[in-house]
Amino acid sequence: MAAPVLGVREAAEAVLRSNDRGGFTRSASVLYPHQWSWDSAIVAVGWAHLDLGRAITEFEGVLDAQWANGKLPHIIFRPGTEEYRPGPELWDSAAAPEAPTGIATSGLAAPPVHATAALAIWQIGTGRGSRSRAGADAFAARIFPALLAWHRYLARERDPDGSGLLSIHHPWESFDNAPEWDGPLRSVAIEDVRRVARHDIEHVPSAERPSEAEYARFLGLVASLREANYDERLIRRNHPFLCKDPAMTSLFVASSDALLELATVVGAPRRELSEINAWGDLGRAGLERVWDEADRLCHGVDERRGTALRARSIGGLLPLLAVLGPHHRAELLAELDSGRFAGNSSLRWALPPTVSPVDPAFASRNYWRGPSWPVINWLLWIGLHRSGFGGRATRLRSEALSQLEAGGLAEYFEPFTGAPLGARSQSWTAAVAIDWLERATPG
Repeated sequence: MAAPVLGVREAAEAVLRSNDRGGFTRSASVLYPHQWSWDSAIVAVGWAHLDLGRAITEFEGVLDAQWANGKLPHIIFRPGTEEYRPGPELWDSAAAPEAPTGIATSGLAAPPVHATAALAIWQIGTGRGSRSRAGADAFAARIFPALLAWHRYLARERDPDGSGLLSIHHPWESFDNAPEWDGPLRSVAIEDVRRVARHDIEHVPSAERPSEAEYARFLGLVASLREANYDERLIRRNHPFLCKDPAMTSLFVASSDALLELATVVGAPRRELSEINAWGDLGRAGLERVWDEADRLCHGVDERRGTALRARSIGGLLPLLAVLGPHHRAELLAELDSGRFAGNSSLRWALPPTVSPVDPAFASRNYWRGPSWPVINWLLWIGLHRSGFGGRATRLRSEALSQLEAGGLAEYFEPFTGAPLGARSQSWTAAVAIDWLERATPG
């Protein structure tokens, strides 16, 4: 197996270097030419194994686009790169009083993986001797205030009722066209798709992407946010899409735990340690409240209607990252390994599809409605270790590397045939491949 794995390592490094634009890494050539925030945070973990300084530049570039209220936007539009549509004109976020000056961004929040990634970068850096440790420690000290502001934004603006569950304003803040959003999206006004050229279906078959009807409602939500000028109070009062999301919450809990470790590294005051610790505890309690014993998953909540979002999708398994109580952890593992997910005998590799094949919404080639995503497998690998299932994490890592060895560094894969889908040279797929090959365990 040594030679094929070496081939994955070399290919992954080549992808990162080919997508490197100096201050940032394209998420993928052609399809994603700008800087997507959560992609970039994970890409920085891959860079840390190759060049710690380059990893730090990548990560700090994400923080340069932070809004005054602490929000990290999900896209940073970098000048001088290839055209991407819809671009910054769709968002008109520069008109918002809290948007950064001189940097064009979207108006949405990114999935909060940043502190998890930052801790990994620090750990990789500190494992390389005293000189590297000094650089890693300095990095932690510089980024900690921005990450603390980011988490305060999420706790304050995305969970104002203190439920422990974070809200999203748009499916693009989570898993774009996952079936749990189908119900809430039905009430969203449709925008004319014809006036906004779609970059994605010019480069990827439309069967692999959100439909025109879904995209029209996505644009309708952007119009609503634009009308509110991204004012969080107006959004909470009037915006048609407001959903408590277990996936975003799980990422926040894991990142809060990572931020607590970074807080210790930088010598943060006790009140900040207490504040960060409370976010993790509150999030775990919130996730356990939306646990469904029959489905063995956490389900989101449509806040506008007060109803559960009952899709059998990967977001309900991500609470493995949050380290819930022993019963919930055991049941999540059992569901992951059941025939509804990674235990399905028809899968090419024992890796979970993003939607269970038994769910009526399952579509094996369509974006977040069925394909297997390497980046999600990487998050589950971290979650399995965090939840105490190290042996299972090792098996997942092995299967995931086999997938990449056979199919290349694609964005996502058809779960039964193993066919690569989406972008073929995806930077975060390359980054997680490098991390898997360099670290047998996270942390």
